[in-house]
Amino acid sequence: MSEPILKVEGVQAKYGDFVAVEEATLDVPQGIIVSVIGANGAGKSTLMDTIAGVHKPTAGTITFKGEDITGMPAEKVVLRGLSLVPQGSRCFIRMTVEDNLVMGSYPKAARAKVKDSLERVYELFPVLKEKRNDLSGSLSGGQRQMVAIGRALMTNPELVLFDEISLGLAPTIIKDIYARIKQISGEGMTVVLVEQDTKRAIKTGEISHVMLKGKVVLSGRSAELGEEEIKKAYFGL
Repeated sequence: MSEPILKVEGVQAKYGDFVAVEEATLDVPQGIIVSVIGANGAGKSTLMDTIAGVHKPTAGTITFKGEDITGMPAEKVVLRGLSLVPQGSRCFIRMTVEDNLVMGSYPKAARAKVKDSLERVYELFPVLKEKRNDLSGSLSGGQRQMVAIGRALMTNPELVLFDEISLGLAPTIIKDIYARIKQISGEGMTVVLVEQDTKRAIKTGEISHVMLKGKVVLSGRSAELGEEEIKKAYFGL
């Protein structure tokens, strides 16, 4: 197993007095897919937001490529090669598909390669090339999710955090998007995949972490984690 590209150690994150993430610790080895699973409210999304610099931690350390990025603003985290695809297929609905994608290339290094990055996204999601001049608000939920993923890829990241990207999507669309995630992982990109669907997450990720009430309560190689063991960790039995 390669050295971790991302290390999260004892991270705590709050909303006011409410502790959403408590002493979370996990490693993400380079070049693989790592799944983070847990029930709704387990703290998964808050942990991803905290890693990406969207939410500030109140304790702990986050290290990316050997650099301490704890509490670093999101715009600086992106410059270092870490992107987040947030929950909810967020895109600018009054902008075209292509303009949404180009928005993702705001770092100077990414702007220099915008044409190549666009072609890469269009190869990954051909339907976006067909609809590149359409307003994003006219797209289906699955297509908007593709736009959100494509926008994150426009920065040419080394690590992408995918937060609950399957929510509300049809099974055929989920299957297609997951195939694309496996494709970019196969090209060397590191992926952290947040999911409520345990079976899908275990099947996709080489390593899985289970969260419960803000804590990482179980970690291991997905193939070696037993179904009963995961169930107990997931539900706190």
